[in-house]
Amino acid sequence: MVTKDDVARVGAELAAFLLAASCAGCGEPGALLCGRCRRAVTADPQAGTTPRGMAFRAALPFEGVTARCIRRLKGEGDTFLARPLGAALGEVLLPAMTPMTWVVPVPTARAAFRRRGYRVPELLLRRAGVEPQRVLTRAAGTTEQKRLGAAAREENVRGAMRARRSGRGAETLIVDDVVTTGATLDEAARALEEAGFRVVGAVALAATPRREGFG
Repeated sequence: MVTKDDVARVGAELAAFLLAASCAGCGEPGALLCGRCRRAVTADPQAGTTPRGMAFRAALPFEGVTARCIRRLKGEGDTFLARPLGAALGEVLLPAMTPMTWVVPVPTARAAFRRRGYRVPELLLRRAGVEPQRVLTRAAGTTEQKRLGAAAREENVRGAMRARRSGRGAETLIVDDVVTTGATLDEAARALEEAGFRVVGAVALAATPRREGFG
């Protein structure tokens, strides 16, 4: 039976947690995500193309508050941020879908999954209200992209993915968390198309605004 003392203790612990917290976007104490930063991660749709010419849409530019929130989600385990970020992703993703669309997330590197315990693109999709189709898998031997330059990124992902099943012409959207050069999206499209899926585009939570073709 829950007593008033139990409720008071939980309330005190929650208050202490919030006081010790800092906003993921600006560092303001006492807030997990302050109102100003929450508004900053409202969808601001962007359009771009990958090196191989595939069109994609991103909910946000990867800069400022958005970049800091994504780094907290990916690097510090602040999964509560998946809810507002997932809502922004949904603003771009849901209008691009039909009832027959397969929504396929870019697969997470094994090392990243072991470190975090969750797959960021899949978590974002679920917070957007979309069930991911885990069709793609990564080949052994690939490394994480974040420390690589543009040419190295393309080389690192070449041939790095494969599909687990045949697509039989199924309409497919690829989803990733952050687009930097677009090489990862191109590799995902290659693997899906070779397996018989019909890739109609890609959607990301955020994309680096400095890349050519983004705007």
